[in-house]
Amino acid sequence: MESAAHRWRLLALAGAIYLSVTIALSIVETPGLGIGHFFYIAVVVTAIAGGPWVGAGGGVLAAVLFNVGIAFNPALPSAPVWIEVGIRLCTFSAVGIVVGMYAVRNRKLLSDLSGLAERDQLTGLPNTRAFEAAIEKRLDRGRPFALVVGDIDELRRTNDEGRDVGDDLLRRLAEKLIVTQRNGDEVARIGEDEFAVLADLTRSDARRLALLLEQQLAGPAGSITFGWAAFPQDGENALALYRVADERLYARKVARGYRRSFASA
Repeated sequence: MESAAHRWRLLALAGAIYLSVTIALSIVETPGLGIGHFFYIAVVVTAIAGGPWVGAGGGVLAAVLFNVGIAFNPALPSAPVWIEVGIRLCTFSAVGIVVGMYAVRNRKLLSDLSGLAERDQLTGLPNTRAFEAAIEKRLDRGRPFALVVGDIDELRRTNDEGRDVGDDLLRRLAEKLIVTQRNGDEVARIGEDEFAVLADLTRSDARRLALLLEQQLAGPAGSITFGWAAFPQDGENALALYRVADERLYARKVARGYRRSFASA
């Protein structure tokens, strides 16, 4: 997404264009040369940065500066022709409004697409890409947190009853995870049969959360086994934390009498 700093840079560029065109208009312009048309570039840049109303303001500014440049140029008639002033005001402002509207629409479209790119289509949860970004943010903060990874038990057997049955199980388990998550937790689907949770917990609390989630998500239709890891005790990067959580997940699978389903294989 476009940053505020980027928009300010665009506005600074537009300001430089306004100034340059005004100076050129007052010094270089001769009848019929058309230097004033370069104001359209400044108006377009302004509209892209600020939207339709800022673009309209940029159009008004362009019309005013056009007259300022003419007033200081001895080669041009200094008395304004008001019908020409009105036409420039309308055209500059209209360009600013139209370009600004398209810029706002484009930013919204990009925002929507970015959101879709970070969501799992089946469950609506954040996907692997979004979850990895969330881990990196927590690592950058440097405060302790827990990574809890869950693997659906016997998903392959469920899928044998039909893909729709497996998809329905995934959606229901995702809904349960959303309901059970605490304030500040981050939940995501990170694989075919895996979910993950980030929580501000210590290692012992992470284990308790994993066991609690196993109980809360257990049901006749399906269940999830969880493993856990804590930062910084179990690792100082995402890969190390995933490895520890995965090892504990596998151990829990064995202890509960399941084997890893490897549904994504």
